[in-house]
Amino acid sequence: MKALESIGLAALRRVDPETAHGLALKALNAGLGPRSGPVTSDRLKTALAGLVLPNPVGLAAGFDKNATALHALARTGFGFLEVGAATPRAQEGNPRPRLYRLTQDQAAINRFGFNNEGMEAIAGRLAARPKPAVIGLNLGANKDSSDKAVDFAAVLTRCGALVDFATVNVSSPNTEKLRDLQGKAALSALLARVMDARAALKTPIPVFLKIAPDLSLAELEDIARVADASGVSGIVATNTTLARDGLHGPHKTEAGGLSGQPLFERSTRVLAQLAGMTALPIIGVGGVGSAEQAYQKIRAGAAAVQLYTALVYGGISLAGEIAHGLDGLLARDGFASVAEAVGSGRSDWT
Repeated sequence: MKALESIGLAALRRVDPETAHGLALKALNAGLGPRSGPVTSDRLKTALAGLVLPNPVGLAAGFDKNATALHALARTGFGFLEVGAATPRAQEGNPRPRLYRLTQDQAAINRFGFNNEGMEAIAGRLAARPKPAVIGLNLGANKDSSDKAVDFAAVLTRCGALVDFATVNVSSPNTEKLRDLQGKAALSALLARVMDARAALKTPIPVFLKIAPDLSLAELEDIARVADASGVSGIVATNTTLARDGLHGPHKTEAGGLSGQPLFERSTRVLAQLAGMTALPIIGVGGVGSAEQAYQKIRAGAAAVQLYTALVYGGISLAGEIAHGLDGLLARDGFASVAEAVGSGRSDWT
């Protein structure tokens, strides 16, 4: 991390977390972030569901909810970006305060509730996106929707031609009854509607399914079977957790989804279990804050990884640092590519 970035992070931690997040996006758009572009090498180049990534380190959804910093983020070290979640209509989300830092735990709790400017505003920005970057959109549903499957399909229909992939988010804990859609019957019906929308696109794109970390083995098995049958291109494991084990500080019992370091073991174990249930590629998310943790996710079965909360503590330059470090770890262990390492240590987690 550069000295200027360290000073900036220290200043941001003095203000409300959600305000700080907005200021961070403004700083990126003002040119204060990295400008060298995605880190890459022959070893880091990754194929993911037909996508060609310069490296397997991606930005998770939620950091750039409204696709306002696409050009700035494309100049950072990330190999791919995911924006959103986008819903058909703009919505405010839950009342503030709704984002909390747990500094001692290198974690965060949020209960945003899919706050975003809606698919029309987001589509307008995606239409002016940086073309070389690999950009995906997290699909959401409005809180008051009577048919959330229709919402997911509507966002994909509107924005699918503007992105390289889409993610069906049925795992946010902050929209009432959303996680109920992970049940076998509901998920099958939902994905059927979404995949019909995908088929209607002029150029169909990969569609991923994002799941929660708070699932039993039986529930994971059901999800794997439904995913395999649905035609989705892969699974994102995982979203935030409702668990609160071993946390510290005054905000440890706040309602919402927990992300960051405390999620690493739980999400990696789910990832490894899921990798034994399906041949679909998996994107590993949850607690990635270092090259070693990204490498552990890959060895547990992930074809690529994503991060977000670690940026609060390590800055946007962390993406490039992780990619460079991952390259070194792969070389150290004799892997000529990311693909060779995928799943090589899954038994450590099962």
